[in-house]
Amino acid sequence: MKVTSSTVSWRGLKASSKRFLRSDELSSTPGEKVVLKNMSREELGTFLTSLGERKFRAKQLWDWMYNPELLAGSFESMTSLPKALRSKLERTTVLSEISLTSVHESRDGTKKLLFDPRQGGRIESVWIPSEDRTTLCVSSQLGCALNCQFCYTAKMGFLRNLTLAEILDQAILAKRRFDSDQRRISNIVFMGMGEPFKNIDNVIRACNILTSKAGLNMSHKKVTVSTSGVASQIPRFFKECRANLAVSLNATTDEVRNWIMPINRKYPLNVLMKALEEAASSGENKKLVTFEYVLLAGVNDADEDATRIARLIKKIPSKVNLIQFNPHDKSEFRPVPNERALQLQGILEELGVATTYRSSRGPDEMAACGQLGLLGQRPEPPRTRPPPEFAAKLQLVQ
Repeated sequence: MKVTSSTVSWRGLKASSKRFLRSDELSSTPGEKVVLKNMSREELGTFLTSLGERKFRAKQLWDWMYNPELLAGSFESMTSLPKALRSKLERTTVLSEISLTSVHESRDGTKKLLFDPRQGGRIESVWIPSEDRTTLCVSSQLGCALNCQFCYTAKMGFLRNLTLAEILDQAILAKRRFDSDQRRISNIVFMGMGEPFKNIDNVIRACNILTSKAGLNMSHKKVTVSTSGVASQIPRFFKECRANLAVSLNATTDEVRNWIMPINRKYPLNVLMKALEEAASSGENKKLVTFEYVLLAGVNDADEDATRIARLIKKIPSKVNLIQFNPHDKSEFRPVPNERALQLQGILEELGVATTYRSSRGPDEMAACGQLGLLGQRPEPPRTRPPPEFAAKLQLVQ
């Protein structure tokens, strides 16, 4: 399917725009519908005023969209709005940019959610139940440009950034479908398709709506954004967003990280760690950084790797999350046995590093970490060349 970027909001504004709207952009293009969830609350007020409505209607409409007890699925259900306004909104605006079209349930109860966006393509999210929480893993892009060698999404290549509305609607539609008195989505993690820091404007805006009292009113401690290491955006994230930060580390030397995570060639480990150290000591929106570490047998699972992890992160308030690699047919890497993962966890804890070990969820439905994506929409990116000792050890095709 060919995916193109199309204009979906006010005159002169594309859905992927990186700025707020100006007052001179508030006239609608004839025949073109405005996407309501691409707006801030202030922009929504200006837009409704341009339709001849009083500004207090913006609060009512905002509540219908984002109040977790409402989350309206249609304009008809917004009963506090006048019928004439509801009809006007139906004609001129879009309430949801995406539709939930399919749910695939894993044997362990994990659910893979497939969304069809109006702009084309397919967005994937994952609903993950556990004893003490229910987590929704959301996507920030269609595909990804960073080409991490162990990740299935990377084989999609990069198609486009998701709009603010497309990000928010993943959470809203999932909550509307699955929240109940017994179980509600308690945590949201930006660990689905894409690199969030490559769509940082929309990701930060989405986080702020998710955690705002006027929005979905989630605790900022329950929202986590994961980056592969785009160090240049770390200061901005600390300054503008209260959500938690996770960093995909996955290697302890530049040689290995250059191979499995090509972003390291632009932001090597010393640059990444310095950015994190400076941001953590800035006093702005202090947060505990989670270092994610996907365990690849024979690549990054030596005792020396555990020692280097402790040394790399010692100046950063943090914890380590060891992650089981989830195999797929686009990667020759192999998972580390559970016993070995627990040994590494023990070594890290002996070195004073708070460490958890995340088991796989949803692999039978390609819903596990690193398995999301729909291939075939563009050519697969090239495989990077491994260091000789790893090519020989893993018998990788060069």
